[in-house]
Amino acid sequence: MTIRVVAFGGGHGLSASLRALRRCAPELDLDITAVVTVGDDGGSSGRLRAERGGLPPGDLRQALVALAGDHPATRRSAGLFQHRFARVGDGPGDGLAGHAVGNLVLCGLMELLGDPVAALEHAGAMLGAVGRVLPMSRQPVDIEARVRGAEPGRPDEVTVVRGQHQVAVTTGRVESLRLTPQAPAACAEAVAAIGVADWLIFGPGSWYTSVLPHLLVPQLAAAILASPARRLVTLNLAAEKETLGLSVADHLAALRWYLPELTVDFVLADAKAVGDPEPVHGAAESLGARLVLAPVAVDDGTPRHDPAALGAALVPVMGADR
Repeated sequence: MTIRVVAFGGGHGLSASLRALRRCAPELDLDITAVVTVGDDGGSSGRLRAERGGLPPGDLRQALVALAGDHPATRRSAGLFQHRFARVGDGPGDGLAGHAVGNLVLCGLMELLGDPVAALEHAGAMLGAVGRVLPMSRQPVDIEARVRGAEPGRPDEVTVVRGQHQVAVTTGRVESLRLTPQAPAACAEAVAAIGVADWLIFGPGSWYTSVLPHLLVPQLAAAILASPARRLVTLNLAAEKETLGLSVADHLAALRWYLPELTVDFVLADAKAVGDPEPVHGAAESLGARLVLAPVAVDDGTPRHDPAALGAALVPVMGADR
């Protein structure tokens, strides 16, 4: 029996989750859909968004590459999508410098086909993607946060930090998050996928800029709450700039803060990253979840998920009812 999985996120965190699911797919017969944030305003994606409009392509590109097929030709295409142009010479006129080829391809497809979902389906076919990539909305969004202590020397002052990149690198404590527009229309295909899913997976990833934004899209939030699917949260291995001062347990509490009716079935975490498991166990229980501890980090000590280890940890959880 096919297990239909919808994974939410963006950037490197979602990529790690999709690579893990990609490894599980043959054993568990998974049908994978990635729902990707569309708030990126930095780097190549930010430049393309500012200059040409439309959705920022970078997180969408990373999700597609994570799901790319194993045929040598598709692996080469995946490598091409990830290739980033270096600067040539010292002149100011090198417009390609810093752009990933896949970002340009996705922008071209969106302009050519007139619809980001059609563009992603075409790009997925080019990469032999084992799964589907969808934007959380067909319109780009901006991320804003109220941050305490964002200004050096003013630790108690609360300011509004605008833009995904600026929120991601803030040195203050994020107190609240919102999207602009505040109620973007959800991608209809994403809502439909959530409605028929067997599993909904949140994280790992930048909590405020990749995971929580999905809960702030009203139609997505409603679909998540209405879905009969089981829900799993994969926790990060270390705090990022935007979540400095936020404990592992606080990450779970933030989910309930932005979507109070949310319940979760499983929380997956790395035992070494968690440290004392009791606060995390309590936070998981408050969501209705069982805490599962497993070694899911790479062996070199860096705070990165190992797709093979993460996949191995997901198999017994997702396959238990088969």
